[in-house]
Amino acid sequence: MFLKKSVSNGRVFLSLVQGYRENGKVKHKTIEKIGYLDELEKVYDDPIAHFKSVAKERSLATLDERKLEVSLTQRLADNASSRKNLGYAIPKRIYSLLGIHTFLQKKQKHLNIEYNLNSIFSLLVYNRFLFPSSKKKSFDRRDFFFESYDFSLDDLYRSLDYFARYSESIQKHLHEKVCEIIGRDGKLGYYDVTNYYFEIPYNDEDEYDDNGVLIKKGFRKKGPSKEHRPDPIVQMGLLMDSNGIPMAFNTFSGGDSEKTSLLPIIRRVKKDYGLKRIIAVADRGLNTSDNTAFLAGTNDDDCHGHDGYVYGQSVLAADKEFKAWVINPEGYIHSKEVDKNGEEVIFTHKSRIYAKTIQLENRQGKRSLKMTIYQKQMAYYSQKYAEKQKREREIVLKKARDLIANPGKYTRATSVGAAGYINNIKFVKETGEIPDGVKLSLKLEKIAEEEKYDGYYSIVTSEKELSDQEIRDIYRGLWEIEESFKIIKSEFKARPVYLRTENHINAHFLICFVALLILRVLEYKLHKKYPVKQIRESLICYSCSYLDQNYYLFDYRDEILQSLERIFDLDLGNKIMSTAEIKKNLQYHK
Repeated sequence: MFLKKSVSNGRVFLSLVQGYRENGKVKHKTIEKIGYLDELEKVYDDPIAHFKSVAKERSLATLDERKLEVSLTQRLADNASSRKNLGYAIPKRIYSLLGIHTFLQKKQKHLNIEYNLNSIFSLLVYNRFLFPSSKKKSFDRRDFFFESYDFSLDDLYRSLDYFARYSESIQKHLHEKVCEIIGRDGKLGYYDVTNYYFEIPYNDEDEYDDNGVLIKKGFRKKGPSKEHRPDPIVQMGLLMDSNGIPMAFNTFSGGDSEKTSLLPIIRRVKKDYGLKRIIAVADRGLNTSDNTAFLAGTNDDDCHGHDGYVYGQSVLAADKEFKAWVINPEGYIHSKEVDKNGEEVIFTHKSRIYAKTIQLENRQGKRSLKMTIYQKQMAYYSQKYAEKQKREREIVLKKARDLIANPGKYTRATSVGAAGYINNIKFVKETGEIPDGVKLSLKLEKIAEEEKYDGYYSIVTSEKELSDQEIRDIYRGLWEIEESFKIIKSEFKARPVYLRTENHINAHFLICFVALLILRVLEYKLHKKYPVKQIRESLICYSCSYLDQNYYLFDYRDEILQSLERIFDLDLGNKIMSTAEIKKNLQYHK
């Protein structure tokens, strides 16, 4: 409410007016006609100051009383869309705590661009967090949030190049902020790789110089898809801390081996984050001689073997000596422990310190260099795991038997998995079909060899002074990185990716990374009391509908919202809120 001065017949007339917004337009409603200024001056020393004070008091009183006159016969305007979400106030509060807006504002000072990088980035993050969709859909539904986003769709796409440019420095900035607001033990770095498909029929082409030397590898390329799809992929490596909070990520070509992606991110994080030592925790796919040598013992000037590792170890892929040790019953003990679900379980296990010889590449790329490292090796047996392996193999063998009986039904793409158990299998290069007349049979020796190791699994580590249980507890943390990939893919719908250039794709994964980081910080502040899906649903449901005169009606409240109120010192319990109150909840906080 405010004091309005209008001129009529040369005289100033005062009235109290209420401003409000309707269908996106600002309108005014006269609440009270006060009178002419010259007549009011006979009664008040300063009528304008007096009635400005009255307008302010009545505004406050109106806010307190929450009285609105709503006609039961009032109709919606054609194509009306007055519903808005306020649940994004929570991710915005963490976005603010992480200082992302200040980071981007500082970067923008050195750029000659008219659009606001923070405005675009924040919209893309909030939309990915709550309503994941394409970049265009994010732009189209920008009015579903309360803030004004003054940029074009072209501006949005242009900004992606800047986000890709700042990706590593944003990651470093976020690390520093996480250390401030939560604290971070950087000694353990959980790392894993996944990939994301593109619904295109071709690979990106490699680029060569005039001498035929490769200068840039195609980014979107067909490779070992985690989902066994034939589409080109891009791969993403994610590094997390022991709290399950993301530390850094990298992206690389779908045609590259994931095995070579660990060392670059470890080097970068140690250098940029100022970390002295990292114990890399990774699944068996990252367990290579080069990775082990770099982390546990090498002549590399940047490392000198000061880091460590905890790897899963494939028993089937190990050497003969290791396999024989694993299946030898001598040395196994049975111990009772409590698993992550609080249930008591019996572990059948043994361990040893072993001098392992690994082979490294020389400068010519040949594995002629030998190196001996001392590692702790742990072997386990689980009857449940044995039964699981048998069930999974039988599913593949059933497919293999059907393929042998009906080869015309299958191609190279559809025979994935089963082909590894079949002798003499071939495919026509052009069509991927199995040629006629090929005699196919099961690899019975391979099947029998695999069955010998059902139920056995292993962990190897450089941390020889730690107990078996401590190593198991560390290794168990990998489930959180697997869950993070699941969140990115399922909750944040990061796939398929519809962007084309490498910069735009990297910007897309930066947005997913930031959304994931915000979610993990939110989980941490909620003491991991609620599932991720439930947190997101609660914030999605916290939406409102426009009533009248700048007021909105809220119709959802749950336990999670009440907890968030206490954590972030917010008031989300009012059934009706004015635009001013809503904006107060959306202010940036330090």
